[in-house]
Amino acid sequence: MITVASLAPCLGGALALSGVAVAASGRRELRIRWCAWAVGVPLVTGAFWLGRPGTAAIAIAVAVIAVLEYGGLMRLGRVDRLVLAAGVAAVVLAAWLAPGQVLRVAAVGALALAALPLLAGDADRGLYRLGAGLLGLVWLSALAALVPLGASALALFVAVSVADIVAYFAGRRLGGPRLSPLSPAKRWSGTLAGAAAGLGALVVLSAFSWPMAVAVAVGGPAGDLLESMIKRGAGAKDTGRWLPGSGGLLDRIDSLLVALAVLLILR
Repeated sequence: MITVASLAPCLGGALALSGVAVAASGRRELRIRWCAWAVGVPLVTGAFWLGRPGTAAIAIAVAVIAVLEYGGLMRLGRVDRLVLAAGVAAVVLAAWLAPGQVLRVAAVGALALAALPLLAGDADRGLYRLGAGLLGLVWLSALAALVPLGASALALFVAVSVADIVAYFAGRRLGGPRLSPLSPAKRWSGTLAGAAAGLGALVVLSAFSWPMAVAVAVGGPAGDLLESMIKRGAGAKDTGRWLPGSGGLLDRIDSLLVALAVLLILR
């Protein structure tokens, strides 16, 4: 059985080895990214170590930041963002405190989002606000899966991150056909190489199973393309500028969100 205690030495070792490799590369952008990882990995691991309360806390914090970034991309008003953040946070809390009520809580959140343009009589942007709000609720509520999945979700995050990194560098080096018009820089060669690396990470972490494999190999790239579609529709390159080397938080967890949903469904 996967536990946070069994994953922690692997994460620490990987962080140390990657630090040596980044220092040897001499590339400033890689050093910046590594510093962000050096802060984030212990923080996230510590939260998971505390069990469901810690996992729920980190999931809510990530959800609020993600909603702010998503709301900025979609040009949602302050009230829409507030209700969306409350809805996603409520789904996470339900996953912790009342797992049997998650769907009911999500439905209440959807009704609250639908009520906003109706009560405002927004005939011009009402349909857009409703669609953007519901998409955000469904997409970002995948963070609630962190609570029941526990250490498996942490292993999934590691594997998806490894797959993303390898896909980026392999795609640039190997070239070949494009993966999708939604993201012209991504190549099939990089996606396949990243999937293989992600599956290898699962094996190293003793977390390999066919649902985890599908989540990494299929859910991860799908999540990346989903965010690319949203950003291209919004005319934005990144979801934010505050996270060193990654733009915004959504740019870092886009693959994880769909991978979590896939894993939860398959399990």
